[in-house]
Amino acid sequence: MQQVYLKARAVRLAIFDVDGVLTDGGLHYSDSGEETKIFDVRDGHGMKMLQSSGVEIAIITSRSSKCVARRAENLGIDLLFQGVENKVTAFQALVGDLELEPVACAYMGDDWVDLPVLLRCGLALSVPEAPAVVRQRVHYVTHARGGRGAVREACELIMQAQGTFQSRLAAFLV
Repeated sequence: MQQVYLKARAVRLAIFDVDGVLTDGGLHYSDSGEETKIFDVRDGHGMKMLQSSGVEIAIITSRSSKCVARRAENLGIDLLFQGVENKVTAFQALVGDLELEPVACAYMGDDWVDLPVLLRCGLALSVPEAPAVVRQRVHYVTHARGGRGAVREACELIMQAQGTFQSRLAAFLV
């Protein structure tokens, strides 16, 4: 775990996949055919706390959905990339635009399509439901499930490693 904390200390940008990470991976469609997703409010709060501690947040997802755009807007996430066929290309562009080294990035994904980024970032994170081939190649697998607190756990891990967790918590203990 010490190695994970060392990697987390360098993180300046945390990037999240959507389906299976920010959600449980289920696809829900209304009668009109509109796609809906269920997001965990505590995951969102974790992302906001991580943002307020000085870490940028981004979302890279293969699918496109209005509800993802709305969720990103609600959380104040401007770095949203939807409908991305090649996630590593989006990752490299994002790192270049922000003038960061890959080692300063955390990425949380849950499937094979995420592997190219997981293998290039400084801190690779996944969820327990991910295929074994993914779980075996990341630095940390959360205890919480995707869409059920995994993102919150990852955000708190980064804040703890960077020494910002207590100051974020202190704001709620007044």
